[in-house]
Amino acid sequence: MNDIMDTISWLGHAAFRIDGDITVYFDPFHLSDGPTADLILVTHTHYDHYSPEDIKKITGPDTTLVITGDADVPGDIDVVRAAPGKTLDVKGVRVSAVAAYNTNKSFHPKENRWVGYVLTMGGNKIYHTGDTDVIPEMEGIGPDVALVPVGGTYTMSASEAARAVKLMNAVSAVPMHWGEIVGERNDAVEFEKLVGGFARVVIKEKK
Repeated sequence: MNDIMDTISWLGHAAFRIDGDITVYFDPFHLSDGPTADLILVTHTHYDHYSPEDIKKITGPDTTLVITGDADVPGDIDVVRAAPGKTLDVKGVRVSAVAAYNTNKSFHPKENRWVGYVLTMGGNKIYHTGDTDVIPEMEGIGPDVALVPVGGTYTMSASEAARAVKLMNAVSAVPMHWGEIVGERNDAVEFEKLVGGFARVVIKEKK
């Protein structure tokens, strides 16, 4: 039986590539190389999540970009707009946008309508939370894999991320938003410790 974790590559910060039925990128940033994307999912328009330069590196003639409504996108790529609560069928996979916002800081206001994504592909649900705190919208999502920020300052801390994993009832989780700009490996290790036996935690090495 294939392990879903084998399909997930952490590309640093909040960037991931999923090699499944199609090739999907989340928030590509500071990419060195990589295969052409079928689908690119961008959670919000901060520079370390929406990087047109990096998107260009992995865009081909059939690439679709899913992004929030406030983004100014060049006209040479197929664009689908996301909003909290909106579910899309793109490239044969289901993409559900979930609200992502801060509750006790001002970096990611709820009114900006920024998002995380639940990607359903190959019978698995992968939830990239985006830049967020612990929020009610996470409850009961039940992802097979949750990609969660642990670096604090702009997003959840390790302890808050562990609480989020339990709230959403995740089967497994990968810590992100550490090692660049904010957060350290210690945050990822602390997150793993705090999740304990509730879910499987895999600390990915950057590819």
